[in-house]
Amino acid sequence: MTSKWNYCPLTSSQHDAELRLAARYSGVPPISELLVKRGHTDAKEAEQFLHPSLRDLHDPFLMPEMDRAVARLNKAMGRKEKIRVYGDYDVDGTTAVALVYRYLRQYYSNIDYDIPTRGEDGYGISLATIDQAAEDGVTLFIILDCGIKAKEEVAYALERGIDFIICDHHVADDSLPPAAAILNPKLAGSTYPCRHLSGCGVGYKLMQAFAVSNGLSTAELEGMLDLVAVSIAADIVPMVGENRVLAYYGLKRLNSTAANIGIKAIIRLCGLSGKEIKISDVIFKIGPRINAAGRMQSGREAVDLLVCRNMNDAMALARDIDRRNQERKELDHRITDEATALIEEQAAMWADRKSIVVYNEGWHKGIIGIVASRLTEQYYKPTVVLTRSNGMATGSSRSVQGFDVYAAVGSARHLLETFGGHTYAVGLSLREENIPEFTRIFEEYVAAHITPEQETHTLEIDAYLTFAELTAEFMSVLHKFNPFGPGNQKPVFCTRGVRDFGTSKAVGKSGEHLKLDLVDETCGKVFPGIAFNAAPAHLEAVRSGRPFDILYTIDESRRKGGARTIQLMVKEIIHS
Repeated sequence: MTSKWNYCPLTSSQHDAELRLAARYSGVPPISELLVKRGHTDAKEAEQFLHPSLRDLHDPFLMPEMDRAVARLNKAMGRKEKIRVYGDYDVDGTTAVALVYRYLRQYYSNIDYDIPTRGEDGYGISLATIDQAAEDGVTLFIILDCGIKAKEEVAYALERGIDFIICDHHVADDSLPPAAAILNPKLAGSTYPCRHLSGCGVGYKLMQAFAVSNGLSTAELEGMLDLVAVSIAADIVPMVGENRVLAYYGLKRLNSTAANIGIKAIIRLCGLSGKEIKISDVIFKIGPRINAAGRMQSGREAVDLLVCRNMNDAMALARDIDRRNQERKELDHRITDEATALIEEQAAMWADRKSIVVYNEGWHKGIIGIVASRLTEQYYKPTVVLTRSNGMATGSSRSVQGFDVYAAVGSARHLLETFGGHTYAVGLSLREENIPEFTRIFEEYVAAHITPEQETHTLEIDAYLTFAELTAEFMSVLHKFNPFGPGNQKPVFCTRGVRDFGTSKAVGKSGEHLKLDLVDETCGKVFPGIAFNAAPAHLEAVRSGRPFDILYTIDESRRKGGARTIQLMVKEIIHS
């Protein structure tokens, strides 16, 4: 897919701000432009961005109902009530459960945890789960990364003498469950400064408030920020404000010898030992393995790993989860191929539509979210993938940049049994006979609301660079832009008129990737690069010696204690 390249010059006010910052970063001219485009327009803001501090974390009691949540938790502990920590089966939910359980068990023994099984229990809290809790003597649930729509279930729990503290970050309905406290920065009327916390982030704020209310040091809690960093990366929440601080210090923890034992076991299996762990490693290597437990078997296995205290036990659990991840990858590729074939068989029909809805009753429920993401990327249309589970059509939806798929799915809410999620990712279930009408309404909404800009994959250029500007000083400051994520994406650069040094070649099992060695007229240094799946289209033209333009990000790697090396991650090539 060829993208539109777009560069937005600085506005007049941005240009003035850039000039003010230029004196501080005079040796690295592009840095001031990058800072201004990220909204950091004075030296103080820029330094705060480049040097995150735990002092910048917000007072947890700024979150509505935090005082009620802490009071109910303290009451339960004072009365020796049975507390159950419960959460979603994905990475965000399992890290949240692990964090809250690990922190509280230091001070309280009458506490346990549970995770629903995706195939049997489904998403969130169920009436059967509440019945089991009542039999077990539970009187307080701390529910994480779900629960905001569980009105019926929480009301039923109240009848059975069970209270709920709900820690969620999903979009709520107009009416809320009758919980003892609801912590959600997205609730209407909330003035909490960081609206887009992960589910684990909300759990962290609850534990932070608990520590403050009981005069406890937060040092032990800060030692669990590696779990929060994993949740932020895996759940793809905005990497700005408080999230950036939490992720920054969580990555530092991941790269220390004191990292979570369970995550260290996964790091060993990933082949990342001795290397600097980056957000991309969490997204593509660590997160999928944690997620595989909930997708393929039970998310409880992931929590068991993350609360483990012994490395030998952790390695055994991690190997089991790694095997599940291999199964997940095989299923992922097979179902994606099947879904693609289904779409291609009816190519004429889908070509005229603004959205995609596909259904196969035999697809694995734990994989369809991944498949929806792949189809959205491939066809660049809002996509819903459905399968059959427990007598219902159950699915996941993903969206293109800028389009609210939550609203699109919600336009057919009268046909849905359940739905919930975010702007770009939604889970849903409906009766099988309602799929055709859902497909019609979903397409109708998308066609009416999607803009031409949202239908075109656009690559935004942050700055134009020459190779002479890729200095060690530039790279040193650019490194401080980490960690990257939504709202603070890796800067995308454009360099014009580059040439092959003479050694670029096709690599990969089928020669599909293009390994580049590039120079330009401003610098004699050779810069290595890689363009995935680009060899068939571009190798001959690159090797011709003619100049071409590249769009790229810069990837750094370093073994612990070693020097940094860079590689240009070439997104697209345009030949003159």
